[in-house]
Amino acid sequence: MSQFVDEAQLNVRGGDGGAGAMSFRREAHVPKGGPDGGDGGRGGDVWLRANRQVASLLAFRDHPHRRAESGTHGSGAKRHGRAGVDLYIDVPEGTIVRDHETGEVLADLVAAGDRWLAAAGGRGGRGNARFLSNRRRAPHFAEQGEYGVDRWLRLELKLMADVALVGFPNAGKSTLISAISAARPKIADYPFTTLVPNLGVVRWHEHEFVVADIPGLIEGAAVGKGLGHQFLRHVERARVLVILLDLAAIDGRSPEDQERVLLGELGAYEPALLERARVVVGSKADIATHTDYDGLRISAATRQGLDELLALIAPRVVEARLSEPDAETYAVLRPADEGISVVREGEHAWRVRGRAAERAVAVSDLTDDDAAVYVQHRLERLGVDRALVRAGVIDGDVVRIGDLELDYREDGLL
Repeated sequence: MSQFVDEAQLNVRGGDGGAGAMSFRREAHVPKGGPDGGDGGRGGDVWLRANRQVASLLAFRDHPHRRAESGTHGSGAKRHGRAGVDLYIDVPEGTIVRDHETGEVLADLVAAGDRWLAAAGGRGGRGNARFLSNRRRAPHFAEQGEYGVDRWLRLELKLMADVALVGFPNAGKSTLISAISAARPKIADYPFTTLVPNLGVVRWHEHEFVVADIPGLIEGAAVGKGLGHQFLRHVERARVLVILLDLAAIDGRSPEDQERVLLGELGAYEPALLERARVVVGSKADIATHTDYDGLRISAATRQGLDELLALIAPRVVEARLSEPDAETYAVLRPADEGISVVREGEHAWRVRGRAAERAVAVSDLTDDDAAVYVQHRLERLGVDRALVRAGVIDGDVVRIGDLELDYREDGLL
């Protein structure tokens, strides 16, 4: 049986932008050719995309790193670098994407084709031709490319099944799914044989639906006892629940008590699950010790009652599908922060935050005098100097912008 992985860590990095070129036109009979350095190409983006043909997150278990192609550098004659190719990473339908550090949900890729931008590529640096002006006739500097976004994500998969088999450990779920589908799960006569969900496709007359064998629940699962939360989240998206009651429970627990506990755990985890279409059935009828159970009785081993069970499940699946609204992708969208802020990082140290200011110093070669003057003017236009003064900076204080550390002077940062 192939392994099912329902959680994975993923490191994504957008491609780096290519560097802009520092070049001057060199032609015969043109003694003072102007700047003609081209721009660097943008780095490729990394996208996550839901794909119906992907069944689990197994591909990320041993290979968690994914990186898009970087842009190429610009060159002379105003030739721009080529943009990096976007990278599409296919994940199963129903994949939830969380921030690895905070656990915040960033996207929920519900249906095939849904996609989400996981890591943006860096912008390409501008060539020196871009800095030509009336005051700057021969700019001897160009910008470096911007680094792509680098982040860790946590992926979680909620099964997209029509039917979920819910029951205590060793209630016969794995035997049942093997009897009604082509799935061949590991089966043994001890609890917790199933530690990961098994999926099977059931074909019954003109109907076809997916059944998930959910690992056995235990009392207290809704509050995280055992592997409760990991197991219960797979039930959330099933259209129909089949509550499997063990008629030959090893601990002697009655079917009525099993049903009470199982429904209690489902309701405690997610009250809406109690409104879900469900079928309650007693399993292991061929070896039953609770012979007074008056509900539907089945035996996966002898196939007793299986047609009757499927006859109850199939119309409920059809009805649930018809009444289900179109699935919508969920994603957190945040506008890029274009403002400037200043925060204290010590008695005489300050941090300037803001994408535009950080980019201005990150992509420029500040060892070049022309470049340093350009960046100083750029920071002034962004309002960095005013923001520092309002915050209370004084001569000699340390100012950090991105990875750059500067000493503040009243006549400017650089």
